[in-house]
Amino acid sequence: MTLLVPAFNEENGIEGVVRRLAALDLGVPTEVLVVEDGSSDGTGAKLEQLQKEIPALRVLKHDTNRGYGASLKTGFESACTEVVVITDADDTYPEDRIAELIARVDDGADMAVGARIGAQVKIPLIRRPAKAALRMLASYLGGVRIPDLNSGLRAIRRDVVLKYKGILPEGFSFTTTITLACLTNHHRVDYVTIDYAARTGNSKIRPVRDTLGFTALIIRTVLYFNPLKVFYPVATVLALGLVGSLCYDLFVEKPPNLGDKTVLMFVALVQVLSIGLIADLIDKKSHLH
Repeated sequence: MTLLVPAFNEENGIEGVVRRLAALDLGVPTEVLVVEDGSSDGTGAKLEQLQKEIPALRVLKHDTNRGYGASLKTGFESACTEVVVITDADDTYPEDRIAELIARVDDGADMAVGARIGAQVKIPLIRRPAKAALRMLASYLGGVRIPDLNSGLRAIRRDVVLKYKGILPEGFSFTTTITLACLTNHHRVDYVTIDYAARTGNSKIRPVRDTLGFTALIIRTVLYFNPLKVFYPVATVLALGLVGSLCYDLFVEKPPNLGDKTVLMFVALVQVLSIGLIADLIDKKSHLH
């Protein structure tokens, strides 16, 4: 079993995480694989020391900081086990729940996610509204309720990640993308309720910029796998606007006159439906190969 940890400037948390992971008894040979993502603090030095003490620890290094998703891609490419568990290096996730996640995958799930909805969840209040809005948007577009969209604790079949490697981003949205890719392609995704502790060190998340980026990513990913989920709501809004504008032109305007706005809405509706149907045909055709 491979326990994969991406690490960038996590000198305060990496040692405890590695030691706890190495001490887990999962019933199978286990390696702790840390991808050191070009840290500028003492993370690299701590890992070098830990390697001398912990035979199960393997460290891969990026010369420069390439991003959370890039680190996970490096880890999945290097892992030699069928199932890979990912977790963070900041002391936030309960490593003692990893066995339960692995059991869900052994039972047939393609991915088991630690959903941060337990009794003790230390997510900053300022981030909760945006996270809830993104989760609701993703749940609608993915067609299934998503308890936690971007949890960093999950067990995943390695071949699933490699299948979607081409669309998986290099940044923090890796977990969001693999979640939506799995759900929109009918992979089995299980959720296990977990607690979430306050992180050690400073967060790398940029609330406004990353929220906008996550929103665009969710829409783009669903467009890739299920475009009508995006185009139909837009077409519905345009159709309602068209009906309202047409009623105004016919029954309120004196004399009745077909206005420019009505014509423009009709053209826009036809274009949106046409592009949506073409995108859906392309998506269906791609799945035939």
